[in-house]
Amino acid sequence: MDAPNPGWDAAQVITHLRTLRDEANIAGMARFGIDTATALGISNTELRGLARKIKRNHARSLELWASGIREARLLAAFSAEPSKMTAAIARDWAAAFNSWEIVDGVADLFADAGLGDTLIPEFAADDREFVRRTAFAMIAWSAVHMKQAPDSDILRWLPLIERHAADPRNFVRKAVNWALRQIGKRNADCHGPALALAERLAASDDKAERWIGKDAVRELASDKVAAKIAR
Repeated sequence: MDAPNPGWDAAQVITHLRTLRDEANIAGMARFGIDTATALGISNTELRGLARKIKRNHARSLELWASGIREARLLAAFSAEPSKMTAAIARDWAAAFNSWEIVDGVADLFADAGLGDTLIPEFAADDREFVRRTAFAMIAWSAVHMKQAPDSDILRWLPLIERHAADPRNFVRKAVNWALRQIGKRNADCHGPALALAERLAASDDKAERWIGKDAVRELASDKVAAKIAR
């Protein structure tokens, strides 16, 4: 078979993925809470390398997603064209999310597509665990990578973080915590409001809020973060 290249269609990509199947890696993924029902055991590092070789192609990414294969779906996210991603497609994909890993692999695409204003409040209000996680993964990504966005665009998500901090489900509370910490580490202007929220949550009687707050305070009040935001 030829080397991966931009001319490959979805069928060729999937055929190549199947040649990379690794049973040992599949077993390892299961131990980390990854749904392995359709997994081939290919690492994200290897998939991102493959995405660079086949380049972006939105039509192909939709076909890859439709296959239902874990690796094909991650590759769909890595090789989709953000400018062509719509809220309708994002909703369709999110309805199929079945692990934290697929959420975190796709959320940055939704954010890069400029869908945050529409999807973050909508997904946060959705009671499905992995859909709600997506909202906070998008916030976390945006806080780090949308460097040209005004801080006000990032800080406006703090009330949403506070609203859902009591969700006790593991994959939600970890994403809420992640979003809060990333906002606080963005810069000095974001640090103060994020730390203040973290301190309020740390003092809460609610177990999930208290865990999120204490963990965020531990990092945001550290010397390492203080040095970072002082630069």
